[in-house]
Amino acid sequence: MSFRTIWRALLVVPLLVVLHGPANAIEPTFTADGAAIRGFDPVAYFTLGEPTEGDPSITHEYEGATWQFASTEHRDLFAADPAKYAPQYGGYCAWAASRNYVASTDPEAWEIVDDKLYLNFSRLIHARWTVGKRSNIEKGDANWPGLLAGN
Repeated sequence: MSFRTIWRALLVVPLLVVLHGPANAIEPTFTADGAAIRGFDPVAYFTLGEPTEGDPSITHEYEGATWQFASTEHRDLFAADPAKYAPQYGGYCAWAASRNYVASTDPEAWEIVDDKLYLNFSRLIHARWTVGKRSNIEKGDANWPGLLAGN
């Protein structure tokens, strides 16, 4: 084995670990800083029609994550029917789910389709997801049940 081959292996292997991450590092619900969907209120997308930051003192635990809300009314609506308000694909990127992988999301890149909240990695990715939206939702729905197990 040549020095060049060994050197490449020393560079590539750590890079792959960084890019892919540990095998079971993906949580069932995307969280950032301990809060689901980066601390944004999932109910506000439906009631206010816009992303709204939640109050860290108004929370509810669901699917192993802490969800924050802008009001106690929103928290109570969520607690009564979390599946109605929680984003699809565990809060991970809808575009990525349609492509059979997971990625984080930007709470500002969102859309409600058929009374379901979808988040995307960025506004640019959201625009890509919107083209062929129905097909992307079908693909994401098909991929999602086993997607976390494969990462």
